[in-house]
Amino acid sequence: MRHGSIPGAHGRVRPLSLLGDPILGAPCREVTDFGPELARLVEDMFATMYAAQGVGLAANQVGEPLRVFVYDCPDDEDVRHLGHVVNPRLVETDGVVLRGPEGCLSLPGLEAATERYDHAVIEGFTTTGEPVTIHGTGFFARCLQHEADHLEGRVYADRVTGWRKRRLMRQATRATWRRPGSLP
Repeated sequence: MRHGSIPGAHGRVRPLSLLGDPILGAPCREVTDFGPELARLVEDMFATMYAAQGVGLAANQVGEPLRVFVYDCPDDEDVRHLGHVVNPRLVETDGVVLRGPEGCLSLPGLEAATERYDHAVIEGFTTTGEPVTIHGTGFFARCLQHEADHLEGRVYADRVTGWRKRRLMRQATRATWRRPGSLP
């Protein structure tokens, strides 16, 4: 990213991986090359996230099985958090566990009440290899946990149980974006 430019302004919008795509169910690989291809991927991820009107996006959601995610997400006080993290590790979750509505760009148009901690800490790196620590509370903590899950091969639907899970899977089965036979 050029200094001072808007993230995603020079990126291309990539197709999204949808529920049932095997790439969403497998853990992602560590990034080892912090070169221009990584910077291009992050730029494309921002462009894709903005085009899809999301607040976070993991690399496997655009077909790249790498440990990278981007975010532009408010917290509960409406403070905007904007950035990316490479090789993130969820190092802390604590506070109150809240069940709140959660959606995903890989399950377009669907949401379900999902339990998440209201505080999360992620450690990782920038595209240039600089270490970063990201603290999130409220909705932003939910976003960080959601994106970290993607990189482990999980989607929020994996955390939903009981009647909520059954309802979500019925909705996914009827979704217009679903490919026949693509759901687990």
